[in-house]
Amino acid sequence: MTGSKVAKRYAKALFSIGQEDRKVEEYAKALTAFTELYRKNPDFAGAISTRIFAMEDRKRVLNAVLDKSGLSGPVRNFLSLLLDKDRISAVEGITRYYGRLVDEASNIARAEVFVPRPLKTDALSRLEKSLGQMISKQVKLEVREDPSLIGGIMVKVGDLVLDGSMKAQLRGLRESL
Repeated sequence: MTGSKVAKRYAKALFSIGQEDRKVEEYAKALTAFTELYRKNPDFAGAISTRIFAMEDRKRVLNAVLDKSGLSGPVRNFLSLLLDKDRISAVEGITRYYGRLVDEASNIARAEVFVPRPLKTDALSRLEKSLGQMISKQVKLEVREDPSLIGGIMVKVGDLVLDGSMKAQLRGLRESL
């Protein structure tokens, strides 16, 4: 099973529990906090992810960290389950997919914006507002720089792609010639 399938399956399971408990946002914050800790501390990540250490030792390390972090309840049990199933290394992908599920439930769309150089804050807010009106949802922008675009902008919202880049215009001009 590929990593993304694993992430989706586990994220959906935790999301389902969160919906039942009516704590979807709380679980998202807890999962994000753990993922940041996991990402920023490679020694910790290695200690609980590596099969070199015995499972009991890995569980002790995880439980010690969870005790100090204050995480409790279903998210703590979820993280322990990930460790038991040897899926703890997928926690970053699980957190990303869980965030998408939370956004969908909150009627929020994520838009990837590709620009050749950084945009000003007011331009980003206008773009966010315009996209929101166009798709009738609140929009979260994820801006990425791509110097190959030369100029203009390219936006992806789900399956919708709006390409107003110079690169696309030059490609269209070449095809028409």
